[in-house]
Amino acid sequence: MKTLFKSGLVKSGLVRSGLAAAVLAAAATFSAAAQAGPTLDAVRKRGEVTCGVSTGIGGFSIADSSGRWTGLTTDFCRAVSAAVLGDAAREKFVPLSPQQRFTALQSGEIDMLTTVATWTLTRDASLGLLYAGVYFYDGQGFLVPKSLGLKSALELDGASICTATGTTSELNLADYFRANGKKFTPVVFEAQNEARAAFFSGRCQAFSADMSYLSSVRASDAPNPDEWQILPDMISKEPLGPVVGRNDLEWFTAVKWVLMALIEAEEKGITAANVDQMKESANPEIKRLLGLTGDMGQRLGLDPGWAYRAIKRVGNYGEIFERNVGPRTALRMERGANALWTKGGQMYAMPTR
Repeated sequence: MKTLFKSGLVKSGLVRSGLAAAVLAAAATFSAAAQAGPTLDAVRKRGEVTCGVSTGIGGFSIADSSGRWTGLTTDFCRAVSAAVLGDAAREKFVPLSPQQRFTALQSGEIDMLTTVATWTLTRDASLGLLYAGVYFYDGQGFLVPKSLGLKSALELDGASICTATGTTSELNLADYFRANGKKFTPVVFEAQNEARAAFFSGRCQAFSADMSYLSSVRASDAPNPDEWQILPDMISKEPLGPVVGRNDLEWFTAVKWVLMALIEAEEKGITAANVDQMKESANPEIKRLLGLTGDMGQRLGLDPGWAYRAIKRVGNYGEIFERNVGPRTALRMERGANALWTKGGQMYAMPTR
C-alpha cells in the first residue's frame, strides 16, 4: 500500500504537473490571443492590412501604370503585413488627401496611416490617434528656380510662396518669416498637387513643403530637374511615422515593434538577402530578433517569425531608404538625420528582449 500510495503520489504529482503545464500552455495561448487586439483579429480575418497612403509622392507612396504602389511608406505597410499575416501577407493601399487621412483612420476605414503626416503635439493629443514611431525625419524647405540665384531662404523677403493648406507647412511659413522679421505673400491651395502646378506655372516664386516632397516634385514634375534647386534652409522639424488608433494598444505595440525590428536589422547587418544565413549567427540579439530564442513574438500576439518575415520581404531600414529615396534614386536624398545613431543620425531601435 505504501508503495502504491507513493506511486499514487508520484502519479498524482505527474498529473498535477501535467495539468499545470497544460494550464500554463493554455494561459500562454490565451495571453497571446488576448494581446492580439481587435485590429489584428480583424486583419487576420480579412487576410490583409489596409493602409492609408499619400496620393502620388514619388519615393514615399506612388502607384505605377499597373497599379503597384512603391515607396518608403508603402514598404513599411508591407513589412507590417508580412509580420502579422505571414507568407500569405496582403495589403490594400487607400490613397488619401491631407484632409481625408485622419478621418479615414478615426472611422476605421483603414488599419494604419502610412503617409507623410507630421507628428505634432496637437495631432497626438486631440485626434484619438497614436504615432508608432518615426520612419523619416523630415523638415520644411523651399523649391525655387536656379535662375533666381538664391543662396538662402532669407533672400525670399517679399516673395510669393505657394503651399498647401491642411498641413503644417502654412503655419511654419508664417512662424519662420515672422521670427526673421521678413514678409511674404502666401498663395495657398487645398491640395499639394494644386500648389505644385501653380508654382510651375509661375504663380509664385517659391514652393514650400517638406524636403522629401520637394525632392519628389523636382524629380518627377519639374520640366528639367537640373533647373530647380532646394534651398539649404530647413525651417521646421517634420518627423513622419505610422499612425494607428488609440483604442487598440496591442495593434499600436505590434506596429511600433515592426519599425524597431527594421532599424535593429540594419544595426545588426541583417538584410533581405542574408536573413536566412543570419539565422546561423551565434549573436543572442540576432537570435531573439529572428525568433530563434525567446518569446518576443508571443508577447506581441504574433508568432516567432514576425521580424524575420518583415526583413525578408522589404529589407532592413537602410535598404528601404536607399531603394526609395537614397542618393542613387531620382530623389537623391542623403541619410542625414535618418542615418543610424551609430553613424550620426537619429535612427535608434529599442532593445528586443
